[in-house]
Amino acid sequence: SEAGRDGSWGDPGLRQGQQQTQGPQRCLPAGPLLGMGFPAHTALKALAATGRKTAEEAADWLRCHCNDPSLDDPIPQEYALFLCPTGSLLEKLQEFWRESRRQCTKNRAHEVFPHITLCDFFTCEDQKVECLYEALKRAGDKVLGSFPPAVPLVLHSSVSYLGFFVNDSPADVIREFAMAFATEAAILADCTVKPCTKQLHLTLAHKFYPHHQRTLEQLARAVHPGHSCQWTAALYSRDMRFVHYQTLRALFQYKPQNVDELTLNPGEYIFVDPTQQEEASEGWAIGISQRTGCRGFLPRTTRSEPARVTPGTYTFSLAVDPNHRKDGEASSRRNGELLPPPRPRSVGSLQALQAAIVRRSVLVVRHGERVDQIFGKSWLQQCSTPDGRYYRPDLNFPCSLPQRSNGIKGFENDPPLSSCGIFQSRTAGEALLDSGVRITSVFTSPALRCVQTAKHILEELKLERKIKMRVEPGIFEWTKWETGKTTPALMTLEELKEANFNVSTEYRPAFPVAALLPAESYDEYVHRCAVSVEQIVSSCPQDAGVILIVGHGSALDSCTRPLLRLPPRDCADFAQLVRKIPSLGMCFCEENKEEGKWALVAPPVKTLTHGSNSAFNWRNWILGN
Repeated sequence: SEAGRDGSWGDPGLRQGQQQTQGPQRCLPAGPLLGMGFPAHTALKALAATGRKTAEEAADWLRCHCNDPSLDDPIPQEYALFLCPTGSLLEKLQEFWRESRRQCTKNRAHEVFPHITLCDFFTCEDQKVECLYEALKRAGDKVLGSFPPAVPLVLHSSVSYLGFFVNDSPADVIREFAMAFATEAAILADCTVKPCTKQLHLTLAHKFYPHHQRTLEQLARAVHPGHSCQWTAALYSRDMRFVHYQTLRALFQYKPQNVDELTLNPGEYIFVDPTQQEEASEGWAIGISQRTGCRGFLPRTTRSEPARVTPGTYTFSLAVDPNHRKDGEASSRRNGELLPPPRPRSVGSLQALQAAIVRRSVLVVRHGERVDQIFGKSWLQQCSTPDGRYYRPDLNFPCSLPQRSNGIKGFENDPPLSSCGIFQSRTAGEALLDSGVRITSVFTSPALRCVQTAKHILEELKLERKIKMRVEPGIFEWTKWETGKTTPALMTLEELKEANFNVSTEYRPAFPVAALLPAESYDEYVHRCAVSVEQIVSSCPQDAGVILIVGHGSALDSCTRPLLRLPPRDCADFAQLVRKIPSLGMCFCEENKEEGKWALVAPPVKTLTHGSNSAFNWRNWILGN
């Protein structure tokens, strides 16, 4: 599962417990639930599942789970002890989470939240959880006096890990606290807890693309460990059955049409086992609702995203740096309970993080499926009336064609996208939006299929009105592969604007359409692309973010090799390579200013793979004989 678009963290199975604010920090007893008529074992299970916050929440949980087949199963919760930062350090870490995902896409660290793990996950019987909280309080009391006022954090980086290490005597005190908790938990709750004895660390990024390491390091240096911080020890619980499941969060409501389907409410969490989807047909999945515990089918067309952790109030404050206490801060604490601090987003500090990265990238994308690719060279005859009007003979033909000066005949050598090509383009745009990539300028071949692809990508990125497409004939297809012995008849900028394409009329291309040579040589083609790409890159500011180039399959080679300072490919190898490039195929180049080089790196989104769908004539479907 991946983190939400707003940078929040995943895994709803992790939930903080709840402490009473009076007396010896004891947990909510099961008495009120027993008084409502619930059996003791299910009452205790409900309290454990809801973090022992209130009897009302536990009762609501039981009502929702009235049809849960596992309600009476003696399955205990799993627990882990984390040391979590608060205050301004947490705010800086939150900004790092958001920026690292936006600039470098998702990594494994985005599935959790900033914390230092103090012990492995362990089980605790529901009736002994109250004793577990008492064990936490006793362990905290033992080390409270020796807990350091500030925990020194040292940045550590490798090809697959980035995080802060805790060293020296503060690490020893924290380990002493973890050992004390393990001892108390064994005595009071009969739990076997394995405290962390390895290097204590706070993970910033994990299992990321190697080429993102430098960017992540620069972002991490903007997080100063010396920021004001109050560390809090918190017990988190999870349902051990769903540890290896994918966690989804429903964004829309769905009302079941059949008895074996799940009801989905916005914000509801669904657990999906990727290994148990054989029964699900295309477009559907089988999952278990966290809200009801019921299993059923859910539509994959219902958009989902990984869930966030809801900040709970069960924390055990270990220390406060007195130098950072402000007036009124005491009101944020009540009888040992730490309330969630306000988390304003600092615009200035976010801009500082963005300014720390001045790296340009170039994303070269092939256009979507063209209509003649499916219906052949005679496609125009299939969709034209005798008087030259367009009609749609198949659903994979576009709904309409834009107006052009030479009429419908002009599309013969400048075909549009098919309906599937439009879908491919929008899917790629949606994936780019989810990846968090920052597109700041768009260049496109003047071929209609390329302009359409760029338009649909920008629409999914919500940038269709903010970014004007710059039409660059210099990245047009190798004209030797185009039919005809004259300059291609392409739509003018005025025609494109009239057809509602947001193209720039101020951009001066490296090669105007009139400069395109019919049946040019291979050397002339690669030279044209090299000159065009050089102008495209030089016309964008040094901190331009991602430059999107929408062209033809050949552009993935001819528009990237000049950046990489590689000589042109052999012509025969080039032709063989281009034939293998699918619709919306991508190549991604990233600039390393320190070394003065460009490198070919993994694109920000996955490839789009799908099968064919042949034509069907209902007249051939004759029942009977």
